[in-house]
Amino acid sequence: MDQIRFSPARGPSIRAAIARGEIGVAVASAIRWRNEAPRSAEAHFLAGLCSAMLGKVTAGIEMIEQAVELDAQGEYHAQLARLYTLVRRDEDAARVLSAAEVSPPADALGRDTMGCVYARLGNHAASLPHFAEAVRLAPENTSFRYNQAAALSFVGRQKEAEQQLEALIELSPADARAHHLLAGLRKQTPQSNHVERLSATHKQARLPRDRLLLGYALAKELDDLADSSAAFAMLAHTNAEHRASLPYRFEDDAAIFDAVESCWPQIAEAVASDPSPASPIFVLGMPRTGTTLVDRILSSHPEVESAGELQSLPLAVKAAAGTRSRTVLDPETIFEAANVDPGNIGRDYLTRAASHVPGKKPRFVDKFPGNFFYVGLIARALPNARIVCLRRNPLDTVLANYRNLFAISSRYYDYSYDLLDTAAYFQRFDRLMGLWREALPGRVLELGYESLVANQEEETRRLLGHCGLSWSDACLDFQANAAPVSTPSAAQVRRPLYRDAVERWRRHAEALAPARDFLTRHGIVVE
Repeated sequence: MDQIRFSPARGPSIRAAIARGEIGVAVASAIRWRNEAPRSAEAHFLAGLCSAMLGKVTAGIEMIEQAVELDAQGEYHAQLARLYTLVRRDEDAARVLSAAEVSPPADALGRDTMGCVYARLGNHAASLPHFAEAVRLAPENTSFRYNQAAALSFVGRQKEAEQQLEALIELSPADARAHHLLAGLRKQTPQSNHVERLSATHKQARLPRDRLLLGYALAKELDDLADSSAAFAMLAHTNAEHRASLPYRFEDDAAIFDAVESCWPQIAEAVASDPSPASPIFVLGMPRTGTTLVDRILSSHPEVESAGELQSLPLAVKAAAGTRSRTVLDPETIFEAANVDPGNIGRDYLTRAASHVPGKKPRFVDKFPGNFFYVGLIARALPNARIVCLRRNPLDTVLANYRNLFAISSRYYDYSYDLLDTAAYFQRFDRLMGLWREALPGRVLELGYESLVANQEEETRRLLGHCGLSWSDACLDFQANAAPVSTPSAAQVRRPLYRDAVERWRRHAEALAPARDFLTRHGIVVE
């Protein structure tokens, strides 16, 4: 510690300590340096960086803000933008990123950081030059290569993404994230697939996260090759293995549904003060039911742009509720939000959404599927908002959730690792949509995925009419939409409408029998 303190080159010494993982040593030295040299931008920056690494993100932000005031260099801006995203200050992150572009960081990590922040803000096109430069500066770094490949896939450059992933796997043959992303870039064929390599890699994998990613990748490729039995067996084994490590109880999710239903009478009576005239379009529903497809159709309209899957509404509700629970959505937050002026929620939502909306067109789409919990609040907070809920065959919905790997670290999707938990979750979703249908007649367009596939123009006209939009032929040619897609549907929505996913459950009818029986017992008919 003393050696770092009295070194003539404090900055490099502290950075070396950070690189060795000696964060406690580094932060103590940086804070001493900061106190002794309050005009040293580097001292403020390193103290802030270390503080954030120790979990003191707010303090870290304040210190790096001071560094930026003293020296507005790209590295400082990049790290400040990253920290802003951690505390959901997306508008500030976008502002700081713009400043960083004047003099981007010269190092690979700094450029990768800028790319990651752009990606978190949903601007994948802007992330690409930074990821490319990071890979150029540090070609052996597999994390930088993965980030570049993911961004390429989001903007539809699948072949380039595949090339980057193959280069990554050559550097690190066991990289499970790379294998998983590669499997999802396209539909695999008997002539071109990775099943043999995936099988060998999966057998050797020992870390639970690696086994999860590789198991999903292998199940997906086997299903692409029409080996339905082997695909479902691998999926079931992978999900069961992961599910055993989770503390999940369906009762916790049921409590959220219960809270939404019980609070509706109170929210129904609420009057929004000074409600915004804005008319965002909310596309919601169970995940993997066609929400991305509808988002692409709508954002192909000359008056509409996509904001992606925003967290703006859940965060606005959480802020209004003022609860200190660790989760954004929980019963306590719902109960407290029911006492809040809906107009405040609507205005806060629009402010939070603004940094994700390019603003080049009059209307925007927020396609976060989980907003189905908030339909009642949307109706009160934003009276001119249009709401579209995607509906899909119940068993296809259950299967699609069970076979898709959502964000592993998110606890909101823990239901999806068990077939009956997934069926139970769908049943409560279906019941909640029934409540909105009865309580808010005409506010929610329930659009059937199967109907859209079978009658594209007719259903598209119905969709546009509900959203208050004129007809546009471009909405039928949605696959030409060049906007980025950062969901598991990225490859699919770049194709014209297809029927491959309709009645997919029949391939696995025997394995899905318990889920079908559960739905039938709860009055949900599967045809």
